Amino acid sequence: MCDFMCMFLHIIVEQPPTIVTQTSGPIIALPFDNVVTIRCEAKGNPPPEYRWTKDGQDFIPPHITTNKRDLTGGTFVLHSKNLIQFQGKYRCYASNKLGTAITEEIELSVPSVPKFPKEEINPLVVKEGEPVVLKCNPPAGVPPRQIYWMSIGLQHIEQDERVSMGTDGNLYFSNALQKDNRPDYCCYAAFSKIRTIVQKTAMAVVVKSLKPDNESANSSDASPPVRIPGLLLPSGVQTEKVLLKGEELQLECIPEGLYVPTPTVKWMKLGDKLPTRTKFLSFGKLLTISAVEERDQGKYKCIAENSAGEVDHYFDVIVEEPPKWRTEPPQSQLTVTGSDVHIKCSVGGKPPPDITWRRNGEFLRVFDDTVVLHNARPEDSAVYQCEASNSHGSVLANVNIMIMNMPPLILTRDYQEYAVILGGDIVMNCSVFGSPPPNILWAKNDTLKPIEGDRFFPFHNGSLQIISAKKDDSGNYMCAASNMEGKSTVTAVLDVKGISSSTRIYTCIARTSLDEDNATALLTVLDVPDAPRNLHISEIKSPRNISLSWIPGNDHNSSITEFIVEYGENKWHSGRWTELQKVPGNQATAELALYGHLNYQFRVYAVNAVGPGPPSEPTETYKTPPAAPDRNPENIKIQGHLPHQMDISWEPLLPIEHNGPGLEYKVSYRKLGVEEPWKDHLVIRHSFVVRNTTTFVPYEIKIQSRNSHGSGPEPKVVTGYSGEDVPAAAPQDIAVEVINTTLLRVSWTPVPPVTVRGHLGGYNVHWIRKWSLLNPNKILNVRQSLSFPGKRNHAIVPGLEPFSKYTLTVSVFNKKGNGPRSDMVTFNTPEGVPGQVHMLSASNAQEDSILLGWAPPRETNGILTGYLLQYHLINETSLEVVDSQEMNISGADTTQWRLQGLEGGRLYQFHLCACTRAGCGPPRTQEANTITTERWGKTSVRKRKAVNTSQSFHIIDGLKPGTVYTVRLMAKRLLDNASIFEEVIQTRVKGERRETSAKGQQTDFSTQGWFIGTMCAVALLTLVALMACFVRRNKGGKYAVKEKEDLHPDVESQGMNDDTFCEYSDSDEKPLKGSSMCSLNGNDAVGDSVSRDSLVDYADGGGEFDEDGSFIGEYSGLKRRVSVSEPSGPGPVTA
Repeated sequence: MCDFMCMFLHIIVEQPPTIVTQTSGPIIALPFDNVVTIRCEAKGNPPPEYRWTKDGQDFIPPHITTNKRDLTGGTFVLHSKNLIQFQGKYRCYASNKLGTAITEEIELSVPSVPKFPKEEINPLVVKEGEPVVLKCNPPAGVPPRQIYWMSIGLQHIEQDERVSMGTDGNLYFSNALQKDNRPDYCCYAAFSKIRTIVQKTAMAVVVKSLKPDNESANSSDASPPVRIPGLLLPSGVQTEKVLLKGEELQLECIPEGLYVPTPTVKWMKLGDKLPTRTKFLSFGKLLTISAVEERDQGKYKCIAENSAGEVDHYFDVIVEEPPKWRTEPPQSQLTVTGSDVHIKCSVGGKPPPDITWRRNGEFLRVFDDTVVLHNARPEDSAVYQCEASNSHGSVLANVNIMIMNMPPLILTRDYQEYAVILGGDIVMNCSVFGSPPPNILWAKNDTLKPIEGDRFFPFHNGSLQIISAKKDDSGNYMCAASNMEGKSTVTAVLDVKGISSSTRIYTCIARTSLDEDNATALLTVLDVPDAPRNLHISEIKSPRNISLSWIPGNDHNSSITEFIVEYGENKWHSGRWTELQKVPGNQATAELALYGHLNYQFRVYAVNAVGPGPPSEPTETYKTPPAAPDRNPENIKIQGHLPHQMDISWEPLLPIEHNGPGLEYKVSYRKLGVEEPWKDHLVIRHSFVVRNTTTFVPYEIKIQSRNSHGSGPEPKVVTGYSGEDVPAAAPQDIAVEVINTTLLRVSWTPVPPVTVRGHLGGYNVHWIRKWSLLNPNKILNVRQSLSFPGKRNHAIVPGLEPFSKYTLTVSVFNKKGNGPRSDMVTFNTPEGVPGQVHMLSASNAQEDSILLGWAPPRETNGILTGYLLQYHLINETSLEVVDSQEMNISGADTTQWRLQGLEGGRLYQFHLCACTRAGCGPPRTQEANTITTERWGKTSVRKRKAVNTSQSFHIIDGLKPGTVYTVRLMAKRLLDNASIFEEVIQTRVKGERRETSAKGQQTDFSTQGWFIGTMCAVALLTLVALMACFVRRNKGGKYAVKEKEDLHPDVESQGMNDDTFCEYSDSDEKPLKGSSMCSLNGNDAVGDSVSRDSLVDYADGGGEFDEDGSFIGEYSGLKRRVSVSEPSGPGPVTA
């Protein structure tokens, strides 16, 4: 089309409209955009007139801008304050008497500020092992949009194979666990382009632990039944996925299933391998393929499987593409009256596009891809539009069709000179335009006889090629073009030069006695072109629009590709040459537009494949007359550095653009929307300060260039504001709504816009934690604040501490700073669930009971009401839960509890939570075994022996074969009768071979005498080291055994003993065997139990006591995993 129009401009003055600039849609108006400009510029003669449609209806736009110099002005400007009413699809029509050109539809969207709806979300209650889906349903907004799941305290929710966020923004739990219990799952949507983050109302998840029904209380398995996995996303059996070529393919399968184990996901493509660009994200649940192609479409399959089975889902992937031209858009045509004109709209796409035809913007009833004008007449001349569209977009072409007759016009310059080396090839041009297409013939030396011969080749474009040029080919050649409307000729001058020093012919001759042969080669040396000569200046329309012509120099066997025109002037840049214009190598003229009031000189140099040649001699000085400036300043900036002034600056004109002496700038300004005259100031510099302005008021500003010979074109009007000051008013009607223990909604009445005194930045919320309601006497005064950008009347404040007294204020801010703070409001946060208990231990295990001890949580977040204890009977082989129970322990001061009614010799798992009125906190877990006591008949033999601390071992003899014993080593008064060693052993039966227990241990190994002795030795060595510390403090010797004191310990005196102490760790690790543990609150219930079990219960039985009343009891049962912890106070040392 460009070639057609370039030729057409030389032929006639009139031309149909052609769109040269348009805004590419869609346009998304951002909240901080002051104006939106929608452009439509066209060229044509007569100059086009513009009209617009909005959503198919006529539309009169506001603030039309017109460029009076180019006579093309269809652009309009929309201001932000009323932008929402202009949302829609626009189309521009540019018309003159020859036709109408149109633009593609330009869609303007004005998105609202994204926000989640206000809603109350009930807690989601599920059973342990069931799937959970937390729906985000994020609001629409300006892309890109990112979704995050976090707590109220802005801690990210941890994601793994079991918990992950889908591409839809929802949070998926393949199976729920107890640790998923929390009240503050929050979905956040971030819109980076508009710098906005919005938060959904917090969601609570309550996971109920598995319990057997009353009817099946005796069942040995309360774990969830084995379940074949399912899919939380997507639903159904098959999903169709349609996407555009070049986009990223995302296929997602999120499984649900039991936690033993969580299902895994595998992917495959049916009938083919997965592309090498495939990536697996989100722990294998998300398949992505970048820049999809048509070959990537097909059927894909995901498989989710665990030990119970598998489930699959199929994806039918379809790759489509928007409309596009198969080769190029239909081209404009100039043809003669009576001919048939075919306009073909060759377009592809998937799905196949629908084609719509228009003539001068009005619909044509054509339903094919080709418009045919049979026996075309001049009235068929118009601008035809072909628009192809499918669900993914559209393309549009304006096609200028001119039906007319015109005599030939030869565009090649007359008497164009050509030179060729003897034996070389040359092409002489003859570019012709006419309607109907002219016939072209070449003749030599005005003979009018067409040139013939096998060395002469006329081309369809009118050019003539001569190969292997001879000397007598030199001369004048005439190109004659004719049609029914007339005839035209031009002359080309050809000079065939002889072989120069740069060209030589070399011949190679090969001879034998029978024959000879030869071959000839032409060696040509290439060089840069010679300098052009005979530069000539001629005026075209005015002294500032000239034509520069020249005669090309020798190209030295390499065709000239382009000419470079340079200028020099002695007023601003004396002695420097600057590039002005480039001209094609087959053209020896250039049209130049010059600035005024300058002394120009011009020179030209040629460029070929070898490189640039030397420049021509400069022309004589050419003086341009002075004139008014051609343009006004650009990049106008309006700033307010001080509250009562407005700083205006701009890019000045370049010196050569002054066009005359006395350049200055006319600065005009007035308040926007006020009918008052412009205030004008003339300045020489490129900045101006307007003083004594009202703070932050909008102004209209325009800047015009002028010099001694007149003013530049009418300037464009821009809008700006005077200087900002800090806001003058504080928000009113502050109200707080406590959402939960850590989250607050604060609302206010926004300040009047006039009091902001600047561009509204947003609001600051300041709060101070005065004190904890648990300890009102301790003043904290912890200060925090958050900024919330934009115009708003409420905010969500996270990160508060439960059960605390707070004060809060709100202030508005702009670029200048913060305004005054609002009146202070006071509020309390409610109680929250407490933190984890600081420590949990299981000790002093008996056949049917275990003593639990703990420390209160460090963060109670309220007033403790008691504790919730859950305990599970565990199958030690499969580690499955056999039975579960729970109980409430009232009393905030309780720190130990003996759990009764347990089964002997079994493994238990304990979960203890601290509770307030708001609920119970996270549990701490501990495991322990009960013991099994077996007796011979109706008697049990218990023996006790005091051992001197100087001994390093002790041998126990007199044991019965095949009997289970419990060996306990006690340190009397060290750490208040703490057990420092305990082991369950079984003696061997004579002749019995060793057998391996269910756990792979040798049960008879511990009955060996040497083993018992070694264990005792190790224990006694430890005892010696510990006792040494005690002896140094008490200067005592052996411990006396006092039966009466053991049987009736003085509880009060034990509590007053300065030597007793209790240490605990905040680690979750279980106590090591042999470690000591005492009651956290000094309660001696444990000590009483041990004393009674050791002496009182067997004082009257048939037991065997030695001389000091010590005993060794016979116990039968499993090997214990933790040591027995004894209470404080005096007690027996047991071995």
